[in-house]
Amino acid sequence: MIGLDPLRLTAVQAKRLLTGGEVSAAELTSVYLDQIGAVEGRVGAYVLVRADDAARYAARIDSEATAVRGALAGLPTAVKDNMVTEGVATTCASRILSNYVPVYTATAVRRLFDEHVVMLGKTNMDEFAMGSSTENSSVHVTHNPWDLATVPGGSSGGSAAAVAAGEALWALGSDTGGSIRQPAALCGIVGMKPTYGVVSRYGLVAFASSLDQIGPLTRSVSDCALLLRHIAGKDPRDATSVELPAGIELPTAERLDGLRVGVPAEYLGAGVDPGVRSCFESALRLIEGLGGTIEETSLPHTEYALPAYYILAPAEASANLARFDGVRYGHRSEKAEDLIEMYERTRGEGFGPEVKRRIMIGTYALSSGYYDAYYGQAQRVRRLVQEDFLAAFSRFDVLVSPTSPTVAFPIGSRTADPLAMYLSDVCTIPVNLAGLPALSLPCGLSDGLPVGFQLIGPTFSENRLLDVAFALEMAIGFDAVPSFRDARIATPRGGSAGSCSSANEGVCDG
Repeated sequence: MIGLDPLRLTAVQAKRLLTGGEVSAAELTSVYLDQIGAVEGRVGAYVLVRADDAARYAARIDSEATAVRGALAGLPTAVKDNMVTEGVATTCASRILSNYVPVYTATAVRRLFDEHVVMLGKTNMDEFAMGSSTENSSVHVTHNPWDLATVPGGSSGGSAAAVAAGEALWALGSDTGGSIRQPAALCGIVGMKPTYGVVSRYGLVAFASSLDQIGPLTRSVSDCALLLRHIAGKDPRDATSVELPAGIELPTAERLDGLRVGVPAEYLGAGVDPGVRSCFESALRLIEGLGGTIEETSLPHTEYALPAYYILAPAEASANLARFDGVRYGHRSEKAEDLIEMYERTRGEGFGPEVKRRIMIGTYALSSGYYDAYYGQAQRVRRLVQEDFLAAFSRFDVLVSPTSPTVAFPIGSRTADPLAMYLSDVCTIPVNLAGLPALSLPCGLSDGLPVGFQLIGPTFSENRLLDVAFALEMAIGFDAVPSFRDARIATPRGGSAGSCSSANEGVCDG
């Protein structure tokens, strides 16, 4: 077997090696299982690793005739633990679902299984996808492979950390308010939230049904396109799903001539770290060098997006999580003496603090006498946010911003301040309110930690976003290999808080 580095290998490269017979599915799978064995104890990306099942399935793929293999056959894949998988536990990293084994598989995952990917396991997450750091998991805290003392972002932090740490070739995540893009940014990989409805939500355990969307977390933009191509499309089981007007193509753009790029001033406020701003501005100069034009613009209702989201999302969560009552599946309290007490104790024992907080906020917002003042008003704000984007896209092809206003923050530093945690998604939430596609790719390092660059496009502009991201990725030349630094042994960070560095020395400056 040729030497394979799981920290550098892309899915497109791996697919080529498998097709050419240079490596077998079993050999490729063993590379990732070995990496899981080596680093998972420090990273904690998974809630469940299916090593024996993965190895057996990879061997089975090798034994089958090439003609019956799927297009992605043998590619080691991780799945976020809020997507149901038949016969494999799906817990949403919550005690209330700790013993739940589904009898069906989510459409997005089924489409990958139909192409014969190898599922390595289910990844850790903030409980029911509620969080921005993966510290809200009932299982364990996931650590960022770039600095093990920092968070990987959330709620898809397990998927992002698994890809960044070489514990999976790529992974599926879900994005309700930035839960793919923000962890992708903090872990130095590519993450994409497609247009709402492009990927079926059937089998995705609902957090906020009008906001949730499944998407890819990958090592490269080409990998992102390849994975999205195979999970996108209309699903008769999901009435909100749609067919893209054009299929997803692998990006090839080398130049950005004529591209009109808008920079919303509201996304560059006082909360953006100096190092993040430096990397972002360096990437803007690269876009200009590739032929694009940059102009500042305004999305005037952005300041209301965050409070509107934290009315709408908890309100939908309050309704969606009412199904977890201990009657049909999941945890049931053994201490209750009657039905009502069983409901109360089951939910009290099963849900974590953040989930309880959001259920209470959502229930209050939907209660009689407050519905129009809170939920109704938030929906009106949502429409204003959508109209801001529509106006901007009449002038620009894409909008850009930092994905996260900061780099990865220390574990535990924001757990006592929910508002500070919520502000982690200030640049990503408006996209979900508007149902638009957006992509995050790494654009450099600040204080030795990755910085994410967010591209936002109009509805169904996935191919354009991927082309722009591909050209920018090639120009940046980011080396996405984490350091596995551990602050507990006083390993110094590279660079200062206001600096920006990259593998391409021409990309960032102080």
